[in-house]
Amino acid sequence: MQKVSREQEKNEDHVLFALLKRRDREAFSVIYRKYHRYLYALALKYLKSVQMAEDAVQHVFVKLWESAGEIHIGISLKGYLYTMTKNFILNTVRDRREAVSFNYVSAQVDFPGDVDILKEVEEKQMHEILYGCIEQLPPQKREICLRKLKTSDSNYEIADKMGISVHTVKSHYQESLKILRSCFRQIKMLLL
Repeated sequence: MQKVSREQEKNEDHVLFALLKRRDREAFSVIYRKYHRYLYALALKYLKSVQMAEDAVQHVFVKLWESAGEIHIGISLKGYLYTMTKNFILNTVRDRREAVSFNYVSAQVDFPGDVDILKEVEEKQMHEILYGCIEQLPPQKREICLRKLKTSDSNYEIADKMGISVHTVKSHYQESLKILRSCFRQIKMLLL
């Protein structure tokens, strides 16, 4: 697996932005998936409110969509989105000084909890990706994976409940793991 260089990422973002300027919904979706988690973590760090962080990210992406034809990005797309988010946060702090100013000031100091927030966001997204990949499996493989994840049933118990052999359970599970690894590799390559 090859790591994507900054130059490749910049080129990819340039192409995505050119498509976005033409109102390409798929390009917008890719940009959203690529940067949503990053912007959410940034907003949450400063605003210390899940709802306010979600509002900030939603505002940034709505603004990006609405004004895409008028925007000229001289820096990276990531940098542009970062600046939009930071400006929204500053405006929110100004407008809601009492509710937010302490959170913004305290966020300037790195707290150990910041890492936990990012980790929680990442774990939630990985969980969603895992279940999304599992949903794409053939029915029997999907059922075996879900039973393995959601219950403490042994291979024997799963085989008994599904009316199949233990060997079939093991075989389907091993094949499913290979498919899921491949799914994660593809997603990782898209995100890098």
